[in-house]
Amino acid sequence: MKMNTPRTLLAATFALLVSGCMVGPDYHRPPVPVPATYLELPPGWTEAEPDAAGPKGDWWTGFNDPLLDQLEPMVSVSNQTVRQDYANYQQALAEVRIARSALFPTVGVTGSVTRQRSSTGSLGNSGASAGFGNFQSVNNSGSLEGNVSWAPDLWGLVRRNIEENAATAQASEATLANATLSEQTALATAVIDLRITDANIDLLQHTVDAYQAYLRVVADQDQAGTVPPSNLITARTQLENAQSSLIALGVARAQYAHAIAVLVGKNPEDLSIPHSAALPTLPTIPAGVPSTLLQRRPDISTAERQMASANAAIGVAVAAYYPNISLSALDGFTQSPLAGLLHIANHVWSLGATATETLFDGGERSGEVAAARAAYEASLANYRGTVLKAFENVENDLSGLRILAQQAEVLDTAVRDATHGSEIAFNEYQAGTVDYTTVAVAQTTQLNDQQTALNVQQQRLLDAVSLIGDLGGGWSDSELHDPRRSGASAGNP
Repeated sequence: MKMNTPRTLLAATFALLVSGCMVGPDYHRPPVPVPATYLELPPGWTEAEPDAAGPKGDWWTGFNDPLLDQLEPMVSVSNQTVRQDYANYQQALAEVRIARSALFPTVGVTGSVTRQRSSTGSLGNSGASAGFGNFQSVNNSGSLEGNVSWAPDLWGLVRRNIEENAATAQASEATLANATLSEQTALATAVIDLRITDANIDLLQHTVDAYQAYLRVVADQDQAGTVPPSNLITARTQLENAQSSLIALGVARAQYAHAIAVLVGKNPEDLSIPHSAALPTLPTIPAGVPSTLLQRRPDISTAERQMASANAAIGVAVAAYYPNISLSALDGFTQSPLAGLLHIANHVWSLGATATETLFDGGERSGEVAAARAAYEASLANYRGTVLKAFENVENDLSGLRILAQQAEVLDTAVRDATHGSEIAFNEYQAGTVDYTTVAVAQTTQLNDQQTALNVQQQRLLDAVSLIGDLGGGWSDSELHDPRRSGASAGNP
């Protein structure tokens, strides 16, 4: 089978395609106002150069918690939200391949064989009362044809479609990275909450033990008749309230443990987390310079890639103003009867071209262009809003860490004073100089200060996790693949 003539035409058209234009605006990332430094930089949190700024890779190891080290790697593999976003990303990659296929001709082959019986007329004299009847013949026919059709991308419609879908795929990839980071920070938050709950359980258990000891002393004095009966009631009520609070913490701990199991893709009953007295440590994280957020925040990259996709969609809409041109070619053999089908005498070919142009559409095309431009402006506003929100998040984290560090320092002193005051009050009670109400107030103050100190420590750890997430967790937009390149693919989650 020879197809030299169609091949020559296609080669010439491809040369025209290469030199063809792309209608619509080319994309350039718009500028956004970026501060030179962060307003809030707490002690121990330093500014770093872009290449060194922020946690890298397994950022959770800075908290020195074995449970985090064990469970965090499971998020990117087993978390169902991450798997859903991974599937969405794979779908977006497939859409890029679909769009790219329009750049190439469609080649097909058609073969057919027909067996047909036909009548050849009557034999015999016309005046005879009966002739010899109708003779019928059986004929075999067939064809074998190759066909090529192609719509050259003279105005860049297909290339803008590819550009749009590629940017959408990169937005999906950034969304996948953002979902992974969000679920990882959610896991770290749940683990910190669980650890603080365990610390509160230990604190209340120690308090219950102390109150039981105090109650024994008061009960002995009450039996001896040296103290009023109200002292015994006060001591007993104090113990019972502490016991009630201790029991209530079991509900919160169970909920945190269940949340941790779901975040790593397990049923709650399949994950058992033993009680631990150790708390995560507060990591030291360089805050970096604000400009690095534009590359390190996956949600910013998502918004920026959506903006690039919307820009390409303008070109797709503008291309509708230009004529659609398509080429077709056919080359093959056809023969009846079938014998000798591939003989040169049975060779057939054809070439064709069509062009269509809309002359009047009642404003449909201009409306599509206007809608595409408006969608781009909306995505631009979303991008700039995302950047501003990112700066706000980081500043909130930094200010929280700075202020909470000051509060923690004051609380450490308050806890020491309250503990000492509780000891003095109980000694004075035993000496008979104060009643038990003074002791109960002092002990309540001590417990409240200790719990407040734990809450501040919890919030500092949570703000550290939040800051790591708001800084991008070590991710960079340089990790985005270009779906337009041959062989670009994503790894399994």
